Amino acid sequence: MPLSFQRSWRNEELDALRDTAVRFIDTEMLPEDEAARKRGHVGHAIWRRAGELGLLCTDIPVEYGGGGGDFRHEAVLHEEMARRGLTGMSNSVHSIVAHYFLNHGTEAQKRRYLPAMARGELVGAIAMTEPGAGSDLQGIRTRATRLNDEEGGGWRIDGSKTFITNGFLAGVILVVCKTDPAQGARGTSILIVETQDCAGFKVGRVLDKMGMKAQDTSELFFDGVRVGADQLLGGQEGQGFFQLMSDLPYERLIIGLSAVACMEGAYEATLAYVRERKAFGKPIAEMQNTKFKLAEVATQIMVGRAFMDRCVEQIVAGELDTATASMAKLWGSEAQGRVLDELVQLHGGYGFMNEYMVTRMYADARVQRIYGGTSEIMKEVISRAL
Repeated sequence: MPLSFQRSWRNEELDALRDTAVRFIDTEMLPEDEAARKRGHVGHAIWRRAGELGLLCTDIPVEYGGGGGDFRHEAVLHEEMARRGLTGMSNSVHSIVAHYFLNHGTEAQKRRYLPAMARGELVGAIAMTEPGAGSDLQGIRTRATRLNDEEGGGWRIDGSKTFITNGFLAGVILVVCKTDPAQGARGTSILIVETQDCAGFKVGRVLDKMGMKAQDTSELFFDGVRVGADQLLGGQEGQGFFQLMSDLPYERLIIGLSAVACMEGAYEATLAYVRERKAFGKPIAEMQNTKFKLAEVATQIMVGRAFMDRCVEQIVAGELDTATASMAKLWGSEAQGRVLDELVQLHGGYGFMNEYMVTRMYADARVQRIYGGTSEIMKEVISRAL
């Protein structure tokens, strides 16, 4: 049976937004997905279209060009894309960047960047990971050097980043740098780089990944990139590590929420498949193994939904703590991997073919246990709160 679960945070306004999101996804995103997977990015036009429809920065205040909603409004688009295996337009990272501006930026920075991000005119990215520094952000080597008045003032950025989501299409990038290497975490700052006509900035390869083929994950290079003094996020040096840590619950809940939505979409597609596919003279849906596997999957999805909905309620109320968000990310991403593996198996040989959505979802799901903090890091964070 199709899953039926009354969302605790659902209302008429959110249903109307979901209707808009579904029409946009089904008529404008899905038909272009295969082409985007082949070229490695979705292009700028789809971002601008999403902005025109009010689907970007939905939880950013109206005074900064956003929708004036809360996390529930963001969850709508995240869920509907995940249900259809669409990973090319990383609205999640875009939203996270918008929240760095909202929560930590100066008033001038908010007014300069948030309206353009809400319109889809500027795609946001955050450059943390480096070839030699992933989970250990204190090990980053990208350096920002303060320039004196004779040198023109501001900052000079030198270094490289990798695995940067939205890196190819990004119009604004938050670059995590060392501004005082002797101070460890307290010597970390975030600088704002506008990519258009930016001397010294270069996008490297759009990386060839196992999954998420339509998403522009790239290498970035900063060779003497100069930015003004007003491009330091928040205007105060040494706040980068604190800024990064404070927004982690938001990011990790998006990952957990999307994981459950992906499982739901894959389950419904598999249910339709096993009812049509026959073996030994009858639909494989009638075989006991199929029934039991689907029962297990449906149960995991229903349990996951209940937990994620509780987390949504908590984040809207300002009560979601880092440990609980880490649990959502850990459980959601690990369950997603298990569930997708079972559903691919129910497709038999066809489950190995990229023309099937569950196959693409299976490959896409693997990175969920890595980005946003690995499962091992999630366990460490959770254990500290015990």
